[in-house]
Amino acid sequence: MRRRRGTVWCLAFPLWNGGGGRADLLRRAGMTGAAPPPFPSPSPSPSTGKESTSARTQALSDLAQRLAAHRLKMLGGFAVTGDEDGLPKGTRSLLLLGPAEPGFWDHLQSQPEWDGAPDPVDRWSRRVIGRLACDLGAKALFPFGGPPYHPFYAWALRTGLVWESPVRLLVHARQGLMVSFRGALALKEAVPLPPPAPRPCDTCPAPCLTACPPRALTGAGYDLPACHAYLDQPQGQDCMTGGCLVRRACPVSAAYARLPEQSAYHMRQFHR
Repeated sequence: MRRRRGTVWCLAFPLWNGGGGRADLLRRAGMTGAAPPPFPSPSPSPSTGKESTSARTQALSDLAQRLAAHRLKMLGGFAVTGDEDGLPKGTRSLLLLGPAEPGFWDHLQSQPEWDGAPDPVDRWSRRVIGRLACDLGAKALFPFGGPPYHPFYAWALRTGLVWESPVRLLVHARQGLMVSFRGALALKEAVPLPPPAPRPCDTCPAPCLTACPPRALTGAGYDLPACHAYLDQPQGQDCMTGGCLVRRACPVSAAYARLPEQSAYHMRQFHR
């Protein structure tokens, strides 16, 4: 397996253990990434190559179970009908992967990447999603590792399960404003995709618009310096220990089983 910025692709199928890269704000992941190289030719078996094709077909059918073993799930996907900038040539399906709760955070902290070195979440994502990509003959793409960055924000909006919220953060049909992506799989096959869902914001009173005490994150945009200034104050500790109040105000987020400890970790990475 080799990697290029936020992309991992396989020339064979060894277990890849490298990687890293500082976690980046999701808004930066909306920048257009460099186009990855085309898919490599499948590695045929010593006989006819049918064994490799059969193995990939079986792996695709078992994808949900394999993701669940790593406390991941498919958060959406979309079909690709022709070659597009930013996607490997030959991509026909793109699947966005993210944490599955409950259980993701406890599972992650038991993994070898949780070793005190920088960027354990990114390193774990590269290893696990990169391995899945190799087994499927796919490409693994990540929202970190740039610049340039892959356009995860724009990709998410194409799934029918993720939308722009009133405060412009992404909102997911089941995870609300707590949605996050650990990576994506670019597949050469057209695969069944989750059906679209109603946008939750359409029937919501939008408490997210007034949840930020310093008014740093509103429908008018995001005042990053004001956010950091507030987090430096004693009253900002609620956000630091429990997660952003705007994200927590979302009714869909409130029903999602994300642990405060996970939100606190990401807040510490954000506010350094």
